[in-house]
Amino acid sequence: MSRKKQQQRFESFKEFYPFYLSQHENGTCRALHFIGSWVVLGVIIVSILMGNPWLLLSIPLAGYGFAWIGHFAFEKNKPATFTYPWYSFMGDWVMFWQILTGKIRLN
Repeated sequence: MSRKKQQQRFESFKEFYPFYLSQHENGTCRALHFIGSWVVLGVIIVSILMGNPWLLLSIPLAGYGFAWIGHFAFEKNKPATFTYPWYSFMGDWVMFWQILTGKIRLN
């Protein structure tokens, strides 16, 4: 699979999100994002239950670790986070919700 070219500029998240989805066509990449999001939520819950805010420092590794493995090993592209950090963060959670609700399939 060849690398997908990223557009130069997006004026809104609504404009960005179709591009974001185009960067997540591989089912394994989407699944790894989904798993990473669950791990992030788990870390937040465990941090609250244990009263240990230091656990929250592991969130970037948990979330981005799974996602970046998906991009580099399976999708074969550069994560949108590098160019569009805020829109990409939003896209992660919208895609997570859409997978959870069945709007987007993992495979």
